Order: sequence, then structure tokens, then C-alpha cells
Amino acid sequence: MKAYASADIRNVAVVGHGASGKTSLVDAMAWAAGSSKRHGSVKDGTSLTDFTPEETERGFSITLGCAYAEWEGCKINLLDTPGYLDFQGDAIAGLAAADGALVVVSATSGVEVGTEKMFHEALRRSDPVLFVVSMMDKEHANFDTIYRQIKERLTSKVIPVEVPLGEGVGFRGVMNLFTQKAYVYKQGTKSGEYDEIDIPADAQPRFDQYRQELIEAISATDDTLLERYLEGVEIGRDEAIAGMKEAMKREDLFPLFAVSSDSMIGVRALLTEIVQLMPSAFEMEEIHAFKGAEGNKTVEIHAQDDAPFAALVFKTHAEPHVGDVSYFRILSGSVVTGQEVFNATRDVVEKLNHLAIPCGKERVEVDRLHAGDIGCVAKLRNTHTNDTLSTKEHPVRLPQIDFPEPIVHFAVHATSREAEEKLQQGLHRLHDEDPTFSVQYVPDTRETVVGGMGERHLDVQLARLKRKYTATGELTKPKIAYRETITSSDKGQGRHKKQTGGKGQFGDCWIKMAPLPRGEGYLFADEIVGGSIPSKFIPAVDKGVQEASARGVLAGFPLVDFRVELYDGSYHSVDSSEQAFKMAGILAFRTVAQKCRPVLLEPLDQIEVTTPDAFLGDVMGDLSGRRGQILGTDSASDGRGTTVRAIVPQAELHLYATNLHSLTHGHATFARRFHGYEQMPPDAAQKVITDHAKEREEALAEA
Repeated sequence: MKAYASADIRNVAVVGHGASGKTSLVDAMAWAAGSSKRHGSVKDGTSLTDFTPEETERGFSITLGCAYAEWEGCKINLLDTPGYLDFQGDAIAGLAAADGALVVVSATSGVEVGTEKMFHEALRRSDPVLFVVSMMDKEHANFDTIYRQIKERLTSKVIPVEVPLGEGVGFRGVMNLFTQKAYVYKQGTKSGEYDEIDIPADAQPRFDQYRQELIEAISATDDTLLERYLEGVEIGRDEAIAGMKEAMKREDLFPLFAVSSDSMIGVRALLTEIVQLMPSAFEMEEIHAFKGAEGNKTVEIHAQDDAPFAALVFKTHAEPHVGDVSYFRILSGSVVTGQEVFNATRDVVEKLNHLAIPCGKERVEVDRLHAGDIGCVAKLRNTHTNDTLSTKEHPVRLPQIDFPEPIVHFAVHATSREAEEKLQQGLHRLHDEDPTFSVQYVPDTRETVVGGMGERHLDVQLARLKRKYTATGELTKPKIAYRETITSSDKGQGRHKKQTGGKGQFGDCWIKMAPLPRGEGYLFADEIVGGSIPSKFIPAVDKGVQEASARGVLAGFPLVDFRVELYDGSYHSVDSSEQAFKMAGILAFRTVAQKCRPVLLEPLDQIEVTTPDAFLGDVMGDLSGRRGQILGTDSASDGRGTTVRAIVPQAELHLYATNLHSLTHGHATFARRFHGYEQMPPDAAQKVITDHAKEREEALAEA
């Protein structure tokens, strides 16, 4: 394959809502350019970038897919991203590896929540954006309606560059406002052949209207062009394209195109416009990286071959019989196959054997990759997503991709004791592939808890777990790590006396218990005077109290935030021992804690929900229904909607993400963090106590 310099490389993330036609468009572009050997179909499970069993079975993208198209002397790296929000981590990774975004909007469904989120994510990254109206050959397709939707819901700076000739079953071509020509596609064409003709007379008024809009929009972004336009001077094609490209870099304009991936109409023209309008890797602004392993200095990274090598691993994919395949974007320098590089993130040396360019599930091996390009390599020993590959002589760590935190959590259990180890290994391998999938063992509840971006995300991960690692797991609602505490003071005795044929056991202690402020934990005070308990046995009493408090007195949860004062007792010169006084401490705790009005504490999270104002009342009402305490509201930082702050019990937040998505049609987002423990209301506490007693009875019956 031909080697491409950074000035001839375009890295484009194809983003949008699920089922908007992204994967079909990538497939069509690769087919038109000849890098794919067939024109695949999502419906038939033959598309280029949806090739995993989970994707072909479900019929939508789950992981980030990579392909390329060689067009007009340039190489376009196409990053096909998932559209459903459960898999948005891969979409964000795709944008991080790209220099621009191609936002796909269905001609029938229009702007949807995934369209909005990915467009704003591209803006947040300062990426130039092209809009594409896909599926123009479908029934009820309407270009003008979609154009108005984008204007109203996304940006007023969108402007058509190509206008369709016909719509629905009558869609037969596009009119290009730059070239002022129409491209009429031949019926039955397999790779998008077309005839270039003058604008048809019946389409001339519509063409003139859109052409006028385009030239006015471009001229308004450049003082020189504006002056010429006002003087009545014709703005030439090359000038208009150059003006549009510069305006896109500044996010002053967003061009709009129309295609049909199935019939290949507009696909070739779109490839040409990507080459002309999208910035090359060389044109993008420098990146500031952290220099050295300590990261105490910064250095500018430029897409130049003669600069030190630096690349970011943006995706890891495990393949059967191959192992982990690492996908990386070269930010500076070049690399040859077999070269040793330095992973500055983990302080290890790796060898890049069998350097390749990804195209769907295939990998095209190459001898060298240049600055700005995207490549992949298999079997790196200790390299994972978000790691930086550089050189030993110039070690750097690139800014990492900011993946979203998991928002849905379940406990996962092995289906058998023998499968436990295999399950744990598989779960951690899945996390290495997908940073938005978390795995954590919770000591308080003795459960392994997995987290993801949605229930569908976790279902897919379990399917992968079974296919890749032959491990099966069952998801259940996670247990809540409740606590117990006391609300009053009291005192009492713990006496352990046991006499057998030989040496007996004797320990006797008196303790006082009192509550401590929330979060103070546990305090033990030795107030023994006169040697009523020898000093060597006092730590045993403390140990017994702590052991008993770990099991609580109400529902088996640890008792916290209390003070114990050991003030009296007695011992036997022969029968007393550490074990006897430990038992005395346990008995004393059980006696006194019950008299100190024990209560249940529940963990609370502080939650921030950002929602469009249209759903604000519903969101606040739902939080109140979850026993939430509303702290206040603020205007969202990006100006889109309102952020609600509240304190909500963790027990009320299971599957909150799913409910919030349904409540706001996917428009709201939320973040949560641990706030602390507070006393539960009596009715809610009684239910927990009753459930615990029932579980204990069932466990005893099974034993």
C-alpha cells in the first residue's frame, strides 16, 4: 500500500444516533474507493465495520470500527462509531483519534438525541464538522425538513453544499453548489457511477436559492470575500472551497451533504468534499503532552515525520487466536514495523511487529506509518487503551481520552464455584478492552460489582464474556452497604464462664457505650483502675467488641460511630485468658448495644442531573419520589438546560440511568458521588431488617 504523509491524511470520525446510517455510509465509501472488496449490508450482517458476532446478531454497531478510503491522492481514515449511548465510550474514542467529525442524520428520523450529543462532543473537542443527510432514497425522506431541524436544534451555521435531485424513490442525484453541476447517477450502478450535467431547468430555482445562501454564508466569514461579494464580484469555486475550509476550522460554518449509501448516490462526491474541506493531520493545531515519566514538564507535539515518535492507543480489541490488538493514532514522528517503542504510561518497552492498517476485520500490513496516520499492532505485552507510545530518548505522555464514568451497576455472580476464577479473569480482560466497563470487588457486601453505560451495554459484555472467555455470569441488583449505629448511652456486663473437666474459661468485663458524631468511627477507652482486669487482657476485650460490632445488632451490618469505655471487671488467676476476655467483650457488646437504641444508617449519593428545561419538573418530581433532598438548581454550564443538585439514598438509585433516559427521552445526563451516611426513616429501616431476618432463616434452612 502507498505510504501517505500527514498532509495527505484525513482522519474522520463518523458519528450520529443509532440506525442513522453511519456504518452503511462507511461501507459505501470504502467500497467506492476500492479498499473494500464488497458492498456490504448491516441488515445482512455483511457490513465492513460491524463484524463481531454481537454486532451481526443485533444489527447495530457496538464497538469502534476502522476503515480507510484512498481518494484523489489522499488517505481518509474512517472511524465508524456506535450510535447508541450505551456504547458512547467508543464514539468518544473515535472523536479523540480523529481531526474532524462527519455527523450523519437520517433523512427519515431526523435529529435525535445521539445526534445532539455527538455533535456537541465534537464541538467540545473543537473538531470541524460535516453534516450528511443519509438514506435519501427511503420513503418519507425530506432534505429541507432535516436542514431546518439541524438549524433549529444543533446550529444555525449549517449550510448545504450539495442539494438532492429528487427524494425518496425519486432520489437520482445531487447538485453541487461549488461546481454548479448536477451529478445524475446511473440506475443499477454498483459503485456509484454518474453523469455530470448542467443543472436541470426544473431544479434551477431551488439550486439558485441554495447557491445564494452558500456564497453569502461563506462571504460573511471572511472580510475580503465579503467585500468582493458586496461589490458584485463572482466568488470562484476554489475561493469558495478555501473559505469554507477556513470557516469550518473556526466552527463558523458546517457544510451539509445528501447521500444514499445503498444506491451509492452522492458517496463519491462526499469523498471528494472530505478531501477538500476536512483538515489534514498536518494542519491541526499542536497538542501539549507531558514530558518524561514524571510528567513535570510539557512539550508541543506536531504532526511531522522528523519529530520524535508519539502515538496514543485509543482502542484495544481482543481477537480469538490473536490476542489484544492495539489501535493507535500517531501524533508525531513515524514508525517502522519491528521497531521498539517506549510505553511511557507504564514504563515498558514494546516491539511493534506486523505493523498494519485496519480495514474492518482485516489488517493490511505495512512497512511504515507516518505522522498523523492510524495503525494497529497485535500482541503488545503491557499496553492498554489510553497509553502513550513514544521513544526511550524522548518519552512523553499524551493527554488521555476522558471516558465517561459507568452509570448502571449490577452485582455479578459466577454460575458455579469452579467458574469463579475464570469469571474474574474475563471481567478484567473486558475492562482492558472497554474503559467504560468497570469491575470492582466491594468488601462490605462481598460482591463483585460491574458498571456500564446502560443495561444493553452490560448484556453485550456478558455475551462477550461467554464467547471470548467461556465464562458465564448472572447479574443481580447490588446489595447496599448499610451501617448501624447507636443513638443513646448505656452500660452493662459481659461475662464468659465455661467449666469443663480440665482448665476452664473465665472473663468478666463491664463497659459503657455512647454514640459518636457521624463519621468518627470507633473509639475504645481503657478506664480500668486497681487491676480488676490485668492489662494483658484489655486488648482482648477491645478485639471482642470490634468483632461483634462488625456483625451489628439489627440486620447484620457493621455498627459504627460509637465509643466503648471499659471500666470494671474481674478475672481468675488460672481460668482467665485472652480468648475468654475476647468472648466477654463480644457478650458485653451484644448486651449493651441493644439497650442503646440502635438504628440503621444508609449510604447517600450527591447527584447532579442536567436536563432540558422541558423535563425539569418531571426530573425533580422523580427525585423527590426517591426520597431525594433537592439542594438547588443552576443553569447548565453549557447553557443548555438546568442542573439539579440533590442528595438521594443509594438504595433508590438502582437503574436510575434507565429511568432518567425514559423520562427525558435520553436528553438528560447525570453524575453521582458518595455523600455520606444518614439515619434511615423507620419504615424503610424496618423493611431492611425484615428482609435480613428472612434471608438468614432461609440460609439456616438450606444449611
